[in-house]
Order: sequence, then structure tokens, then C-alpha cells
Amino acid sequence: MNVFLCGQKEFGAAVFRRLLRDGVTISGVCCPLTNSRGQADRLRDAANTYRVPTLEAGTLQADRLQSGIDLIVCAHSHDFVGAATRRKAVHGAVGFHPSLLPRHRGRDAIRWTLKMRDAITGGSVYWLDDRMDAGPIAAQEYLFVDPDETVESLWREKLFPMGVELLSRVVREVSEGRIAKEYQNELHATFEPACNPPPVRRPDLLRINWKHSVERMGP
Repeated sequence: MNVFLCGQKEFGAAVFRRLLRDGVTISGVCCPLTNSRGQADRLRDAANTYRVPTLEAGTLQADRLQSGIDLIVCAHSHDFVGAATRRKAVHGAVGFHPSLLPRHRGRDAIRWTLKMRDAITGGSVYWLDDRMDAGPIAAQEYLFVDPDETVESLWREKLFPMGVELLSRVVREVSEGRIAKEYQNELHATFEPACNPPPVRRPDLLRINWKHSVERMGP
């Protein structure tokens, strides 16, 4: 199984290490070069340790993705993986979202889970498409939310390890030819805004807009 991993921080690094232990070949990584403190990103550190080629976050496009990739895996990635890039991988792309999709689509799913006092939440691995967090579900698990839960405890102690396990499971199933796709029920979908949203990086759209601008200007 030949995987390209998009992600960042400790979660991306944990998924990287788990997939390697599973015997998965990671042919490339797309991640930030540094974190907000100017230190090397954890996923970049892991990739460098194993000499895996790295692209800077925000630069992944179809022509920069190696040939022969079976699956793109997103683990805490803020990059939008465009359709042309997804089509270049044999099976497309999957990502982990820390909610029971279709509930709490958006970047601050855990905060909104607590704000809305949900008693049950969970994690979802879903197939990326052109909508945010709206693709078919590949795997999902639930858990109970404790009354004294915090964003940090819910993520670190419960959803983080769940996400690593779910992504490992889906990659294994895809490698075995078992591809699950359960379409999300839009009747139950919710979307909440990010509290402090970082920019969504869309290099594929930037390139298209630049090309069109040049064509309008002419030679």
C-alpha cells in the first residue's frame, strides 16, 4: 500500500508512525515546515527521520503528487485536496474528522461538541470530495462525553487515539480491497464556523485563476 500523507503536528506524526508500523509505504508528506513558534513541525520531523520527501503545506497539486500513490491520507491537514489531485491517487483521499459526521462539520468540531453539551460524540474517517467534511463515511466510532470534559482532554485522551486507530483501519481495509462508503444524511448535517479560522489553502484554485488571468491578458 503506497500512501501520501497530508497533515501536521503530533497527530500527523502519530499517524505517520502508525502507518509505518502497519507496513504501509509512505512515499511523501505534505505539512508545514514550522509551527507557530518557529520550530520544525512534528510531522516534518518524522518524515525527515525516515527520509520521506516533504512538500510544504499549501503546495500540493496533482502535478506534484508522485505517480503510483494508492491513497492520500489527511491527518490534521488544513489544505484542501483538489479533485485533480484526488483522482491521481488510485483510491482518492480520506481524512479524519473529530465528530460523528454529518454533525459538526467544520474546523472547531470539538469546541462545538462541548458548547452544545452533546452527551455523545466520536470520530469519522470520510472520503474527501469538493465539500468540507461532507464525503462518504469510511469508518466511524462513538464515545460518551464526560460532564467535566475539556477541549484538550476530549482531543488528547479520546479522539486523538481514536483517529489514529480509525485511519490505520481504513488504510488496511482499502489495501485489502474492502472499500466502505456510506453517504452522509444531509437531514442531520450541521456546520459551525471556526472560532479562530486559519486560511484554507487552495493552491489548485490559485493556479487556475492565474492561468485564466494570463489567458485574458493575451500574449
